[in-house]
Amino acid sequence: MNADLAPLAARLRALPPSCGPVRLIAVDGHAGSGKSTFAGQLAAALGDSPVVHTDDLATHEELFAWSERFREQVLEPLSRGGTARYGVYDWVRGEFTEERALAPAPVVLVEGVGTGRRALRPYLACLLWMELASEHSWERGQLRDGPGLSAFWSGWIPAERAHFSADPSRPYADFLVHQGKLGYEVRVGPSAAP
Repeated sequence: MNADLAPLAARLRALPPSCGPVRLIAVDGHAGSGKSTFAGQLAAALGDSPVVHTDDLATHEELFAWSERFREQVLEPLSRGGTARYGVYDWVRGEFTEERALAPAPVVLVEGVGTGRRALRPYLACLLWMELASEHSWERGQLRDGPGLSAFWSGWIPAERAHFSADPSRPYADFLVHQGKLGYEVRVGPSAAP
């Protein structure tokens, strides 16, 4: 367990439920900012909380237009205390190829670019923002993905800029997460500032 995330995990567990019996926690930030890695470590600190990756819900045609799918397949069942079932998109085959079940756990993490969007915020117990500038995030993401995905990135970057221009997440973040050499530092976010 990542010891530096134990205080944050305790705070999140103490929040009131936000989506039926679930405390839904969003981990948002630019592509390449470390959301998936952080969400995995936070999930472990929370005692293996489930994580929904919006990469499973987005498609080539709908990089950011997955709000309705997320509402129908995840939010509505969880808000009733039921098990969510959502399709998982295969980015190589370009189609939904499997279905995942998600039982209503005390804390569920949802990570991905745009998880702090206005359509999801009413269901969130907390919004965490990975505090890394877009240019550094995108550079990290492109290094991670390699030259084979350079065409994808050339389309992604303007799409992400347009999304955050129309529907920004960072101003609503409860906490800003800084990744350092020795772990994570969590600071109070803009929404909690006086």
